[in-house]
Amino acid sequence: MHRFIPNPTPCGQSRRSFLWEAGGGFAALGLVDLLGRDGFFSHPATAATTAAPQAAIGGKPLHFPVKAKHCIFLFMNGGPSQVDTFDPKPTLDKHDGEAYAGKVKVGSNGRPIGYLMKSPFAFRQYGESGLPISDLFQHTAQHADDLCVLRAMYTDTAAHSSGCLQMNTGSPLTGKPCLGSWLNYGLGSLNENLPNFVVMTDPRGGPIGGAPNWGAGYMPAANQGTLFRSKGSPLLDLTTPNGIGARTQRHSLDLLAKLNDEHTARHPEQSELAARIMSYELAYRMQTSAADVVDVGRETAQTQAMYGLDDPLTADFGRKCLISRRLIEQGVRFVQIYSGGGHIEATWDGHSDCITNHKTHAGETDKPIAALMTDLKQRGLWDETLIIWGGEFGRTATSEGVGKPGRDHNWLGFSMWLAGGGVKGGQAIGVTDELGFEGVEDRTHVSDLHATVLRLMGFDHRRLSYFYNGLDQRLTGVEERHIIEKALA
Repeated sequence: MHRFIPNPTPCGQSRRSFLWEAGGGFAALGLVDLLGRDGFFSHPATAATTAAPQAAIGGKPLHFPVKAKHCIFLFMNGGPSQVDTFDPKPTLDKHDGEAYAGKVKVGSNGRPIGYLMKSPFAFRQYGESGLPISDLFQHTAQHADDLCVLRAMYTDTAAHSSGCLQMNTGSPLTGKPCLGSWLNYGLGSLNENLPNFVVMTDPRGGPIGGAPNWGAGYMPAANQGTLFRSKGSPLLDLTTPNGIGARTQRHSLDLLAKLNDEHTARHPEQSELAARIMSYELAYRMQTSAADVVDVGRETAQTQAMYGLDDPLTADFGRKCLISRRLIEQGVRFVQIYSGGGHIEATWDGHSDCITNHKTHAGETDKPIAALMTDLKQRGLWDETLIIWGGEFGRTATSEGVGKPGRDHNWLGFSMWLAGGGVKGGQAIGVTDELGFEGVEDRTHVSDLHATVLRLMGFDHRRLSYFYNGLDQRLTGVEERHIIEKALA
């Protein structure tokens, strides 16, 4: 069956469609001229080079002189409650058990809304700054004068998968490079024997959304995070098979590299292949160095006890915190540790019982986090290491359902904190409303946080870019974002 075209032309189109397309093409001539004047065509509208960035020791020139060289992101997967951790609300105590009658949208996905619920955890003032912190973090509170708490954080989504993605990549959609990839790309490597960007997930599972949370997106795949296990061999299949000598293995890798280089020369656009080639060499070098760095048995008994390795509750997260310090010592740029994995109560997602949930997860992480901070200070690594703590969003000031001590998602006003290199500690920035639902003063978008992290690591977020799809792409996107100046020391 042939499609009927009224008033056909020799090109097989209607006169209307012919004029439409011809007009669009004519208008494009003017656009080409304007782009040419701006120098757009001086470089092709394709992805930047696929060369492995880790080969470039030193990375790109910094935009600002800074002390921080490394970053550790302590990701509390599931969304910790701000009103139970770092944002005390006395007014909530007064109205405990009452129905919420405010204007803020409460809850997500049609979940039942209960009553206003005060925090079951006492807040106390710590340090010379008098920073209020709940009893959930009594160990971390000993470093209160180092913490810069951001109390009015907000994001654009209330769903875990998109929330984790936005916290990691700046976008709730997949396909964008994460913060660790941007720092890997910008800073370059300080070592040749370990990945520049390491991720350690919870034994109960990874975050919803999986590997894109530490993916390189449109950047060369070599910028993505390397997933480490905290026990045994850090990577599967890292050990040389029985019967294969070092010389034989070296010859095999050399031959494989030669064949891969020939293929790469014909297909330079395939960054995945470039990353795979680099991974073979890196794995060869890691056979000794990676196994050594996760061997926490080399630490003193006192250090292992400080991190809580002698307690089943804190052992796993404590081991990952200790490995993080060891990775930083070896020059690794970015380490991300996840607390909570899988779904609902296995994470900080305390829908049914926020009290038990937060006692469990804070109990697993509080002592190791404090130990990490103490250890970094003792080893002279504090000023050159930036620490980030937080999850994808916070939780509501209302209970979820009647008679249930759980809390629903809150993406309009939650808490995170920064500490370490270049951060002005002993303060809280931002204010949420009297019940803790929404930021009302010094609100901080996720992308503002990213801009601030890049600034602390030496980069102007507007100038650190990667050319892709005809655009200079940025971690903070195209909207105007702002550095949290009050957070800078």
